[in-house]
Amino acid sequence: MSTRTETDSLGPVQVPADAYFGAQTQRAVENFPISGQRMPARFVRAIILIKKAAAQANRDLGQLDEKIAGAIVQAADEATEAIGKGGAEAEKWLSQFPVDVFQTGSATSTNMNANEVLAGRANEILTGQRGGKKPVHPNDHVNKGQSSNDIIPTTLHVAALDSLEHDLIPALRYLHSALASKAIEFDTIVKIGRTHLMDAVPVRLGQEFGGYASQLEHSIARAESAKKHLAELALGGTAVGTGLNNDPKVTRLVISKLSSELGLSFRQAPNLFEALGARDAAVECSGQLKTIACSLMKIANDIRLLGSGPRCGIGEITLPDLQPGSSIMPGKVNPVMPEMLTMVACQVIGADAAITVGGLQGHFELNVFKPMIAHNLLCSMQILSNGCRAFADKCVKGIEANKERCEELIEKSLMMCTALAPKIGYDKSAELAKEAYKTGKTVRQLATEKNLMPKAELDALLDVRSMTEPSA
Repeated sequence: MSTRTETDSLGPVQVPADAYFGAQTQRAVENFPISGQRMPARFVRAIILIKKAAAQANRDLGQLDEKIAGAIVQAADEATEAIGKGGAEAEKWLSQFPVDVFQTGSATSTNMNANEVLAGRANEILTGQRGGKKPVHPNDHVNKGQSSNDIIPTTLHVAALDSLEHDLIPALRYLHSALASKAIEFDTIVKIGRTHLMDAVPVRLGQEFGGYASQLEHSIARAESAKKHLAELALGGTAVGTGLNNDPKVTRLVISKLSSELGLSFRQAPNLFEALGARDAAVECSGQLKTIACSLMKIANDIRLLGSGPRCGIGEITLPDLQPGSSIMPGKVNPVMPEMLTMVACQVIGADAAITVGGLQGHFELNVFKPMIAHNLLCSMQILSNGCRAFADKCVKGIEANKERCEELIEKSLMMCTALAPKIGYDKSAELAKEAYKTGKTVRQLATEKNLMPKAELDALLDVRSMTEPSA
């Protein structure tokens, strides 16, 4: 592999000749061959946007040469445009950010990676030579007025809020719409309810789906609530929260530019020592994601149980057939989309545990678990967003009600006797249920045989639709 020599404060380092990054990135690559997982693309895009805004702000306030700032901005625009497109163009730039997630806990290596890449491309723009430190220096120019200790938590918040606003919340709304539509469609379908996994009194299938839709409404509110503290940025705190080597005017302008660029309302954290030393906003957000995951787990499990069978299970709904379910059993079709969503939920819940432990590790003026927290938080948002949309499109929208099966199970249910209890008493109703179970007869049949009440009154009491609505 062809290389070139780059230097840092520890001396010379051999770097791939085609790399935009420099010595510090290469050292991190060599020091941390841990997981093969890089920082998420949204995180990379966010840090590049911050560096771009900083170059613009320093230029606008006369603190950075126009030509140098222009080259940094051009490099940042090229990178963010490509990352936004995805595919090979995105990978061309993302490959320039090879530092492993499991690295120094401040993510200094990632910050310097961004500084070096933008400086390397800016120098190529200005001189034709890729990399190096002249005329654009990674620290003096790209990182001007900044520290890894305020840039990385700022990047985490920017990327997380961007993901919440533009990915997760829209995806939750999309799934909510699909479930709410099914609640309306299935409102006339009466079925047996279940508590403790055992037969209970009747409900409407639409009521069940209305409950799922309500869970999504609550999930949206939970995601919205996490936005408040993510909007607070550590930017301007530099190394320990004091703002050493930072111009507050630059910080205010950077935050304004970021807000405009992303269509979000960022603000500087009211206390920069909290913003650097703690990751409480990320822990709070992760807790909301965990709760959302619990809701999705319940919904997905209910749906796959309701569709179980199709002949020898509950079978009250039919799920779309998406792919063969077995390599040995011909004709078997499995509930793959609910299974996918439950695995997503498990992953998010596990990631929350890691984020929580990481959030506990704020010692004095700095939390040093930031790259792990960022990785898990952003990945949780991504898989929740993708999972919700896929589940809505490939499962919920195609669900059909098996009306005949619902009616059959209701009529067989022993819990139909509940509607008779106010008329004949609890004990006599219980005896009726036990006899129905032993004989295999329905509650309606036994009540008719025993002539417990006139047929019209019995039919009124056992009207299943009326059982699903509040008593007059």
